[in-house]
Amino acid sequence: MKITLSLILVFSSILCFAQTDPRIYDIIDAVSAKRIEKDIRTLAGFGTRNTFSDTISETRGIGAARRWIKAEFDKISEDCNDCLEVFYQKDLVTPKDGSRVPHDAWVVNVVAIQKGTKYPDRYIIMSGDIDSRASDAMDYKTDAPGANDNASGMAGTIEAARVLSGYKFESSVVYVGLSGEEQGLFGGKGLAEYAKKNNWEIIGVFNNDMIGNIEGVDGVIDNRTFRIFSEPVPPTETEEQRRMRRFYGGEVDGISRQLARYIHKTIRTYMPEMNPMMVYRLDRFGRGGHHRPFNDLGYAGVRIMEAHENYNRQHQDIRTENGIAYGDVIEGVNFDYAKKLTAVNAINLAALAWAPPPPSEVAIGGVVEASAKLKWEKVNDPDVKGYKIYWRYTTSPQWEFSRFVGNTDHFTLESIVIDNFYFGVATVGRDGHESVVVFPSETFRD
Repeated sequence: MKITLSLILVFSSILCFAQTDPRIYDIIDAVSAKRIEKDIRTLAGFGTRNTFSDTISETRGIGAARRWIKAEFDKISEDCNDCLEVFYQKDLVTPKDGSRVPHDAWVVNVVAIQKGTKYPDRYIIMSGDIDSRASDAMDYKTDAPGANDNASGMAGTIEAARVLSGYKFESSVVYVGLSGEEQGLFGGKGLAEYAKKNNWEIIGVFNNDMIGNIEGVDGVIDNRTFRIFSEPVPPTETEEQRRMRRFYGGEVDGISRQLARYIHKTIRTYMPEMNPMMVYRLDRFGRGGHHRPFNDLGYAGVRIMEAHENYNRQHQDIRTENGIAYGDVIEGVNFDYAKKLTAVNAINLAALAWAPPPPSEVAIGGVVEASAKLKWEKVNDPDVKGYKIYWRYTTSPQWEFSRFVGNTDHFTLESIVIDNFYFGVATVGRDGHESVVVFPSETFRD
């Protein structure tokens, strides 16, 4: 039989059939729409959660909201034998910090860390935003329930903590409520700087901002599609790295884009009923979210959110004009959809936290040769099963082909011409969970 390139690619795909973990399906089933609904109603019930709203009241304002969130994390920790380290992380902002800062205030984040058993200094983060806003971002007295933006993301983060706290992970998982998003991404900036100062090795950040709306202002009703926003390459890359891209490619293969591809693959494997839409952009057109401050410091981070937004329910005073209801109220949230996107986060948190670290020093060779060659620095972990090489056509958004190559530090893909594909390498753990794919950062010639 004549062996063609097409047959080689097909055989390679068959050989790399993904091993699945039944615990992932258990996590999906454990996420509760009823608990998420209860939490969204509680958060919306604080009236307004504007960053500069009341901090003294027990029933209204951002102070009451963040104390309630911390109490929920504390309860979860108590139920798992103190498996969470719960604390406030805060930074002072003043009017000098931006036009949306009316007076000095503490921007307070609520953090819950589930420490990893093997790699406690490696962190995967899921975040939701605590704060809400009315039509005027400076108006911290008018009701702004923020049911979808962003009680939905905050409730999803709390629910993920409830479910995942029942498991042990090799890497640490962080559940966090961030403040100050509407005034200038202050909470994310503060936590990103805290992580840098404390030498956190961040695997990735999942920013959940609006995960509950299924009725778009475009007239589409869709309870299965969601978007994953990711920037193409880190803003911290060097001039030399930019120069190399011109000759070797990788314009859409930065660490955040690889994280987005990881999420896409996990969902296709475990939640095929969902439709993950990768968006090749940092965030919505001209807009921002709380993953950006982490990206700014060179960390991988993406935004996970609904596919069809309803602008009548965002950043609007509650009112009715010309027969149109405005305002971010409970009636605009679909709790079953919020459950699905919470599960999307939870299973990716788990998969990454169970996976070994990625290989380092990944290099590629094969210029003017018939085969592509890769080599890498192996992970110092006896539980590593081996490594998997991924490749795809240069115009494909996803990794299309892969081959498990065993516990080695190099491999040659015979008859796969380097000019026609992009390549990457992932570490595979003993239970089949994989690290994020690493795109080569170096080249070599034998």
